[in-house]
Amino acid sequence: MSARVLFAALALAALSTAAQAGSADWPAKKLFSEVTIPSTGTPRAIGSYAKGCLAGGDALPVDGPHWQVMRLSRNRNWGTPELVSYIEKLSADAAKFGWPGLLIGDMAQPRGGPMSSGHASHQIGLDVDIWYTPMPDHAMSPEERETKAAVSLLIPGKLAVDPAKWSDADARLLRQAASYPEVARIFVSPAIKKQACATAGSDRGWLRKLRSWTGHDDHFHVRLSCPKGMAGCTNQAPPPPGDGCGAELASWFKPPPPPAPHKGPYRLPRQMTLADLPKACTGVLTSGPSGLAAADLKIPTPLPRLSPATN
Repeated sequence: MSARVLFAALALAALSTAAQAGSADWPAKKLFSEVTIPSTGTPRAIGSYAKGCLAGGDALPVDGPHWQVMRLSRNRNWGTPELVSYIEKLSADAAKFGWPGLLIGDMAQPRGGPMSSGHASHQIGLDVDIWYTPMPDHAMSPEERETKAAVSLLIPGKLAVDPAKWSDADARLLRQAASYPEVARIFVSPAIKKQACATAGSDRGWLRKLRSWTGHDDHFHVRLSCPKGMAGCTNQAPPPPGDGCGAELASWFKPPPPPAPHKGPYRLPRQMTLADLPKACTGVLTSGPSGLAAADLKIPTPLPRLSPATN
């Protein structure tokens, strides 16, 4: 056995042992964000969208016929084969009606799990952020992909679509994105949902999948259902019946109620730990092919623990 293989085996064994003894105090987002390659084994979404992990993840190529992946330094272009297939299909279908190409934001980390920043979900390889900004006519450099900004479709400071930025093409892209049976829901700004409701005409079935959520004015977030027969994958409850264009949508435009007075001492939010995730996620975190170097895994040494003040 070479020194490289032996070192990798010892590192993996140390992480596996630690994960089984006392790892309940470690922030899961630190552990999963440190791993830069996928686990071995059959691709599988494990757990729920905001509490799970991804086994055997597939990487979406950073350049495709009709897409480019943004923010390459994040290494978040991973997902189930079903998610990768969905992006390929949507990008090709959108190109048929003239969309220049998709800019792909965050999917999942190589082994899913909680992220160090940006998302509570995106943990099981069934979520993807897609920018409203069309793909440019050239292959962007890594630097351009890091610095190019996604453009909001709203009027600055207002919960309203900017008519100078919104177009029929945006509505058609959303309709196309929602058209596939594997799509469970698509998160959009309430203002964009309102615009879609006003312009959809008689074809309204797809509007049910558009779910209002803050922070989705420069991209939309597609969430796929758990693939049929995939054990251990937990679906979100389906959207309620109807197109969601009535009282449900109107509630987003009402002034928020005043905050309730705080009672008791202030505490920092508790961080999700490895013990909070499905047990199978420990195996996902520690698995690796023969010859994997500890340097590739970036195993933290020493592994971090949460202090009582932050737990």
